[in-house]
Amino acid sequence: MRALLALAAAATPALAADRPNVVVVLVDDLRYDGLGCTGHPFAKTPNVDRLAREGVVFRNAFVSIPLCSPSRSSFLTGRYAHATGVTTNGDSSALSHKLVTFPKLLHDAGYATAYVGKWHMGTDDTPRPGFDRWVSFKGQGVYSDPPLNVDGERTTARGYVTDILNRYAVEFVKAQKGNKPFCLYLAHKAVHGPFTPAERHKGLYPDDKYPPPASAADDRAGKPALREASAKNAPKKPGGPKGDFPAMRSQMRCLASIDEGVGDLLKALAESGQLDNTLFVFTSDNGFFWGEHGGLGDKRWAYEESIRVPLIVRYPKLAKAGSAVSQMVLNVDLAPTALDLAGVKPPADLHGRSLVPLLKGDASGWRTAILTEYFQEKAYPRFPTWQAVRTDRWKYIRYPGHPDWDELYDLKADPAERKNRIGDESAGEVVRALQAELDRLRAETGGK
Repeated sequence: MRALLALAAAATPALAADRPNVVVVLVDDLRYDGLGCTGHPFAKTPNVDRLAREGVVFRNAFVSIPLCSPSRSSFLTGRYAHATGVTTNGDSSALSHKLVTFPKLLHDAGYATAYVGKWHMGTDDTPRPGFDRWVSFKGQGVYSDPPLNVDGERTTARGYVTDILNRYAVEFVKAQKGNKPFCLYLAHKAVHGPFTPAERHKGLYPDDKYPPPASAADDRAGKPALREASAKNAPKKPGGPKGDFPAMRSQMRCLASIDEGVGDLLKALAESGQLDNTLFVFTSDNGFFWGEHGGLGDKRWAYEESIRVPLIVRYPKLAKAGSAVSQMVLNVDLAPTALDLAGVKPPADLHGRSLVPLLKGDASGWRTAILTEYFQEKAYPRFPTWQAVRTDRWKYIRYPGHPDWDELYDLKADPAERKNRIGDESAGEVVRALQAELDRLRAETGGK
C-alpha cells in the first residue's frame, strides 16, 4: 500500500506538468484591428504584440453573437447563445449560475480556478460554481473605486478598475505552487463605455491621425434594416479635428492599462517557470464600430467590425511563434480547446471545435462557414433580430419576418460591405446555397 501511495504522489507533479495552465484575458468591445499587431495605425500594445510574436494570430476570429452577455456565455460554455439561454444583456443572473463552464469542468478535473472581472450576465455578483477565487462586480461595474465581491464578501476597492483586476490576476498566478495546473479567467470592464482611461493614459495619442473608414460615407441604400433603425436619427459621420470617431481614441487609451496587465501576467508566469506551460489567450467579447456604414457606433449588427474580434494564442508546445491562421474560428471554440489540452472530455452538447489542430498547423477538414446571430432586445427595439452566415468570400444576412431586408456581400470584392448584392440575378445560386447553409447551421446548433 505504501508503495502505491508513493507512486501516486510521484505521479502528481508530472500530471500537472502535462496539463497546461489556462490564462484567458477577455476585453470588452475591442474590435479586431484595435491592436498594434492587428493593424491599428497608432495604438501601442507592446505586450499583446509580444503574444503575437511568440504565438498565433487568428486572422478570422468571430463571435457567435456580437453582444456582451450572450457572447460571454458562449466563450465560457462552448455553446451558442440560443442554447445557453443568455440571448440578451438582460438579467440572466439565475441562469448563469447553472451554466456548465469550461473552468468548472477544469476545476472538477483538478485545476485551481479563478474568475477575475466582469461577469456581466445579470447584476448578481456572487461567486459562480467552479471557481476557487472569485473577484467580480455587479453588471457593468464602474471605472473608479469599484465595489467588488471577493469570494462572497463585498468590499470597495480604491483606484482604477483595470489596474485592480490586473493585480488580483497576478496575485492568483503568484499564489500557485505548481502542484496542480490552474485556470485564470480575467474579464475586463475596459474598453467598454464610458471609455474612461487611467489618469496616466488620458493624454495618449493626442496628435495621431485616424482616417475615416471606407464606408463612413455609406448612404445605407442597400441596407433596409439599418435605414429603418436609423429613420428617426440622422446618420452620424466621423467628426472632430482629426477626422476620427471619438470613442476609438478613448478605447485605445483604456486599452493601455490592459496591455500593461498582460505584461505583468507574462512576467509572473515567467518568474514561476510556468510561462511556456500556459495556454495564454487574448480576445474580446465582440467588435465595435468606429463610424463605418454611415457613422455607426456600438455593435449589434452583422457587419465585420461588429462580429470580428482579436484572438491571439500563445502556447509554444504546439503553436509556432509568429504564425497566423486564416481559417474562421469562433468564440465557442475556446471551451473545447481548453478541455482538449487538459485531457478533459467535453460535454456532448458543445457547438465549438478544439483549435488544437489549427495550433499544430493542420487545417484539414476545418469549417468553411460560420453562423452568427443577434436577438432583438426590449431595451434596444430599433436593432432587429438577424441571422447571418459567412464564408471566406460571402456573407448572407437574414432578418426574420422581413424578407425584403436580406443582405448579401461579396467580401473579396467589397470588404467594406457597401454594395448589397441580394438583388443581383447572377447571385441567385449563391443566395440559395447560403440560405441552405444558414438553415443547416442553425439546425445543427439547436436554433429555432
